[in-house]
Amino acid sequence: MDLPATLAATAAAAALTVFAGWRGARPWDPRKGVRMMPWRWIMVLSAAAVLVLLIHVGALLGVPQRAY
Repeated sequence: MDLPATLAATAAAAALTVFAGWRGARPWDPRKGVRMMPWRWIMVLSAAAVLVLLIHVGALLGVPQRAY
């Protein structure tokens, strides 16, 4: 994946992380019933995707990666 596509995917995953964090932090309303979307789990998975994509951006920019 090239740099512009990686940056776009990183921005989209970061936006999803923020949105899911906002939705997951809202108080539960028992009148509406149970939540159908696991917002906290979506937030964690998209944050992990952001981390992987940031590492990929670093690799595309030439940042050396070391394995310890």
